[in-house]
Amino acid sequence: MADEAVNAYIRATAARLKADGCEVYTEDWSGTPVLVGYRADFRLRWMATKLHLMTVVGPAASVSQQVLEGFTNGAFDYAQTRKGQFRGLQSGVAVFPCLVGTHVDPAAMAWTQRQLLRFGSFARPVAVDVTTGAVATFRRMTMLGFVYSGHLRRKLDLYFPQAATQAPTAHP
Repeated sequence: MADEAVNAYIRATAARLKADGCEVYTEDWSGTPVLVGYRADFRLRWMATKLHLMTVVGPAASVSQQVLEGFTNGAFDYAQTRKGQFRGLQSGVAVFPCLVGTHVDPAAMAWTQRQLLRFGSFARPVAVDVTTGAVATFRRMTMLGFVYSGHLRRKLDLYFPQAATQAPTAHP
């Protein structure tokens, strides 16, 4: 039952990614199937840059801060290897590493409230607890990479909507 709820959430996320025009596929990460969604967007208002956005979603029975950090680093490395060879030269990489589980440790939920930075790259970790419906991630504006903040927030809201009881007020 718990595995089915996790898999159902991941399937629903795949549908949301496809509906948004992402290329969606599954990869094997050390014996675990991981959903990957990819899209690239170019905007003049982003100082004429292209942003490569990768969403990487994996299942986990229990999500601890340590497990989420490890998954985030793996997703960050994966995205940079796949699309980051020219980052910083009118090109950037953003990644949404997401673990979906039946129990998410409060420390893991708190750890998601940050944007991680590497040269020409951003990661906004996501933790989803299918038991409670809680979705934790960083959805605020930032100083570094501010031109992408609104775009990343809209994509997070689209791909990982919060439960109705936790829905934030509309963003300006």
